[in-house]
Amino acid sequence: MVVRIKNYLNKYIKKYFFEIVKTVGPIILLVLILHFSIVRLPPELLLRFLLGIFMVVIGLNVFLKGIRLSLLPVGEMIGSELPKKKSVPLILLVSFIIGFSITVAEPDVRVLAAQIDLVSNGQINKSALIVFIGIGIGLFLLLAFIRILKNIPLIYFLLGGYFLVFILSFFTPPKFIPISFDAGGVTTGPVTVPAILSLGIGMVSVLGGKNKLSDAFGLIGIASIGPVITVMVLGMIFG
Repeated sequence: MVVRIKNYLNKYIKKYFFEIVKTVGPIILLVLILHFSIVRLPPELLLRFLLGIFMVVIGLNVFLKGIRLSLLPVGEMIGSELPKKKSVPLILLVSFIIGFSITVAEPDVRVLAAQIDLVSNGQINKSALIVFIGIGIGLFLLLAFIRILKNIPLIYFLLGGYFLVFILSFFTPPKFIPISFDAGGVTTGPVTVPAILSLGIGMVSVLGGKNKLSDAFGLIGIASIGPVITVMVLGMIFG
């Protein structure tokens, strides 16, 4: 039994390890080329970089394995069970809560909030920013699932969402406009994307329909509009 577990772990750890090494390899190569040709990094900084890359490879290996073992199957199960309750309000409520929760837990969102808090000298509160980004994802994930339930074309949500962004940009303080678009970008991170996609795939697998492929995807595109809008609203309130 122990041997089987060991062989299983060795097989999958090696698989993910080499995938990640191939991903971060070009970055390592580029930095080393720059170090030996143009920008001579201090030995301490170079050592920290190499140590950090090693930690990234190990950490991502464990993280990706955890995503495939837990987050993806759980998301698909929740997505497939919700339609069976035959309660649209329940589906929408759970969608909002999940969207908000995974966004608050998203590392990229927290990095953005911390950097903005640092650069603005605390004028833009990082906790408020995280909450508004979470609300944006929650609301637009809710709309994305309405699209699946009502079989509404994706183009209507994208055009409507970005038209609203365009209108709000005239009333948003200038310093909040670039922040709002970055807020939409950081929500496409390693926690949010697998959770949302697995939910959508699980829901579509139960609801069926003629266009399963198009219904299961496009959720990230819709959801990422939400933080842009809610951060603009945050700017109009506190800007």
